[in-house]
Parts: sequence; structure tokens; C-alpha cells
Amino acid sequence: MDTEAGPGSLPYLPGTVRPIPEAEPGLVERWHSGGGELVELLTQVREGFGGIAAFRLGPGPTVLVTDPQAVQHVLAQHPERYVKRSHRARVLLGDGVLSATGAAWKRQRRLLQSQFTGTGMRRYEQRITGAARTTAGRWAEYARTGQTLDVGQEMRRFALDAIWRSLTGYPLDEGTERELAAVAAVATALPTLPADVTDAQDAVAADLARIDTVARHAIEAARSGAAGPDGPGLLHVLIDAATERPEYTDRLIRDELVTLLVAGHETTATTLTWLYLLLDRNPAAREQTLTAGVEGSPQRRQAVQALVHETLRLYPSAWILPRHAAEDDTLAGYAVEAGTDILVCPYLTHRDPELWPDPEHFDPRRFTTPDGRPTHPGAYFPFGIGPRACLGLQFALRESTVLLEHLLPVYSLAFSSTPTKAVYGITVRPDGPTPATLLPLP
Repeated sequence: MDTEAGPGSLPYLPGTVRPIPEAEPGLVERWHSGGGELVELLTQVREGFGGIAAFRLGPGPTVLVTDPQAVQHVLAQHPERYVKRSHRARVLLGDGVLSATGAAWKRQRRLLQSQFTGTGMRRYEQRITGAARTTAGRWAEYARTGQTLDVGQEMRRFALDAIWRSLTGYPLDEGTERELAAVAAVATALPTLPADVTDAQDAVAADLARIDTVARHAIEAARSGAAGPDGPGLLHVLIDAATERPEYTDRLIRDELVTLLVAGHETTATTLTWLYLLLDRNPAAREQTLTAGVEGSPQRRQAVQALVHETLRLYPSAWILPRHAAEDDTLAGYAVEAGTDILVCPYLTHRDPELWPDPEHFDPRRFTTPDGRPTHPGAYFPFGIGPRACLGLQFALRESTVLLEHLLPVYSLAFSSTPTKAVYGITVRPDGPTPATLLPLP
């Protein structure tokens, strides 16, 4: 292995993370603009230099990590050495749990953790099912009239309804849905916003004001004791916490509410949209799922979940996980200096042919066949791993499974056009609309 630094490369001693030339100037400013330049660069790095490689992305050193053992080291075994810094979506999320750090993050995560496991998840089953039934009813009308729908919009509508019911106890009404379109508007604008926080907030001030108004009304209603048809929701948990924890001001409750809205619907909607696009290209996968078992059987549910997992393999919810080395460390035998930026990339780990044979092929059987997938936890982590793994993992998987159980046996989709590219932003989403008509099954 080379240990001497070449032009534009990074010296690491003892042991040297393999260096490559400096990235194209200006790439760091464009890496969330949707152009895919960063993905292309990181793919070249991984293919040319392996699962741990160093390069320059901006003024300082950056290390790409895709090797499963190194992923586990960074995210799960030593999160205190590789820390998460300010989240790029802070202009929208404020100090919510996704962007919080340090002791504040630990307190906030501890409060929410129980809501997304075991008994907490059972509390939201009825609400998710209600949102799925509403979507199924809407699709029945589309099928009856032959109306064209946009699959991406339908998936966002379902996922937003499910999380709104879980937060407030109320189904999503048209007025709230219309105002919460501002969430998607701000999320889409994030890559192009000014670096200065104040300037960024000014650029999306109108949309932030709409979001704040919805949040304020929801908080006021919950604080007044109002509970929806399904009873109190997650928002009531936050308000109850404020009686004992002074840090839960109205502003922090707003930030947590918006964080849960964003995290609770955007990733699920994107995953379901990709899933239907992948089924359009691989129709046999749908038939394999439906013939795996009768409706309601464990075999059918496992097959539906495998569809979701294989979609998440190709298009993970968190496609890239930035970290910062807070102290010197040795990573898989290589020295990593304090101050180094780390990019853990599930998107590339999930497409590594040494881990996943024929990785570009959509094959849900990887998740139902013995030995069909690698067992190392760092080989498949669409929601991250370790203490900062996504809180809503079980919620998102349940949402997706319940909706597919309602729709998959009843309709197939005929797309009139499909996107040809992906946009690499906060999530990996299709670049363009997804118009389709419904074909009822016999």
C-alpha cells in the first residue's frame, strides 16, 4: 500500500488510508443539489480504493467508509469518536431530535424511544390502518373513473396522513394537508439555500410561517385536552413532558413535531414510490409476493416486507451519513486524525458486489432465502445503526407493509412515464413525476 502522499492526497501515519486526488472544485457546494456528482465520485473511490479511502472534499480531509466492519466501528461501536454535527435541515427542524446533539439529543431521544417500540408501536396500529384504508378508498375511485394519479403524491399523502393521525389522533384534513405542502417545499429548497442561517430562514420565511401556524394550532388543541377519534397522540407525550421538563418549551415542541412530520412521512413516501417503480420493471416480483401465502398469512407478510427491504437496499432512507472525527482513532488499521470528515454511505455498501451478488438487480428473495443476504450488521443499514439509528424504523416498515397489504392484491399500475434519474438530496428520490393509471386485478 502506498504511504507517501501524492498531489492533492492525504498522508496518514502509521498506516495510510488510501489517498486519491482532490475532488473537483465546487463539488462540495453541489453535493446535495441533485446532480449526482458526489455519488459518481464516491462510486469511483469505492471501486478504485476499497471500503475505506481518503480524499479531499472541500478544504479538509474526508474519508469514505463503506466496509461493513468499518461502518460498525464508526456508527455503532464508537459514536463518541465519530460525532454528528449540525444537521443541514436545521432551518426546518430547529432543535428537534434529528438535528440535536450532545446531552440535549440524549434527553430527547430517551423520551421518544419508547413510542416507537413494542407497546408504543401497537398504539399506532389502528391509525396506520386507518390511513391505509383511506388511501385504498381513494384508489377504488381512481380505478372506477380511470383517473390518472401521481404515485409519488399518493404515497406522500398516505404517509403524511399516517403520521398526522399518530401525532394528533385526527385524520389529515384537506386544509392541513394543503398547508403542510410547505414542509416539502422547504425540504426541496434546502440544497440551494444560503449557508448563513438567517439568510436561509429569510429565503423560505413564508413556508416556515405556514408550518409554524399548523404546529401552533395543533399544540394549542392538544394542550386544551382535545384528543382525536383514536385518542391522544405523540404530540400529547411532548406536551406532558413539558410539565416536568422546562426544556420542552413551545419552540422545542414545535421542532419535535416538525421533525416527526418530516422523518415520519418523507422517507416512507419515497420508499413506496421507488417500490412501485421497481415493480413496474420487475413484474414477476409482485407475483412472487402474492403467491408466497394467502392474505393475512405470515408468509405473505414476510414477502411484502422483503419487497420493502429490497427497495431500501437500493434506495436507503439515509443514503449518506456524515460524521466528524472528534479525536484521533485507528479505523480498520488506518490512522484517522481528529478533525477528519467521515462519509458513511449505505447507498454504496448496499451495492457492493462483494456483499450483494448482482447488486443492481431487484430481487426481494434476498430477504426470504436462507443465506440470501450478508449477516454483518454493517452490510445493510438503510436507517443507520448504533445509537443514532432512525427512531422511526419500525413505524416506517409497518406503514409500508400495511399499505401494500391493502393495495398490492387489488391493483397493478400502468405508468404513462417514469423518471430516468434519481435526485440525491436528504433522501434519494425519483427525478420527476410518476403518473399512472390503476388496473384492477381479477
